[in-house]
Amino acid sequence: MSLLGRSQFSDGDRLDVAGAAVRLKVNGRARRVSLRLDRTRREIVATAPSQRRLPEAAAFARERAGWIAARLAELPAAAPLSPGMLIEVFGRPVRLEQSAGRARWIEPVDGSTPRITAMGEGEGFSRAVILVIRKRALEVLTERTRHYALKLGAPMPKVSVADAKSRWGSCKPGPRGTAGVIRYSWRLALAPFEVADYVAAHECAHLLELNHGPRFWAHVRDLVGDERRFRAWLRAEGARLHAFGK
Repeated sequence: MSLLGRSQFSDGDRLDVAGAAVRLKVNGRARRVSLRLDRTRREIVATAPSQRRLPEAAAFARERAGWIAARLAELPAAAPLSPGMLIEVFGRPVRLEQSAGRARWIEPVDGSTPRITAMGEGEGFSRAVILVIRKRALEVLTERTRHYALKLGAPMPKVSVADAKSRWGSCKPGPRGTAGVIRYSWRLALAPFEVADYVAAHECAHLLELNHGPRFWAHVRDLVGDERRFRAWLRAEGARLHAFGK
């Protein structure tokens, strides 16, 4: 039996509506059943105010199959990687090339366009290129984190990168002024440098203020100025970054 034919559903269940992925979600603060597009996960979220109303959310999603198809069609197309492509890493053009050796970043001494070389083709080539970009992301974001932690007088946190779907960064301060942990989405490497740099400043500000109150934003603006243009860029282009390499 199709999930849509069931009378009982659970928070997090995934449905297929005319070939589209729909995720059921319970939100106690919601007043009604609703649908929204999660651009990062490339799926529709059907929200219900309670577990009891999840069947209603599932039925509503089925009724709005046309709307769902139209919203998903607006998403950026998947962007598989192949030799010869020119991409941008932290705002710099980088050319992808096929090679017989291990995947690596090549920085020409003459100042010309950097290259990422990797073996294979198709998904294997794409995975190898992404590993190089992830390494580059860790290097750059670690350096920017060190820069902003020093400016704020905070201990240097441990930095890592992951393929987060819902956040560009997260911060867990250490207890009593000890070093914390900051994790970034490696896909920030695909954004302009100043946008990724803002995210580093944002997360470092959380080392002092684990909230989004006035004092937190004062720290961010002291570090990078008006943050609104960077946040707007991420809202507008985030789905494109998440389509990269797929």
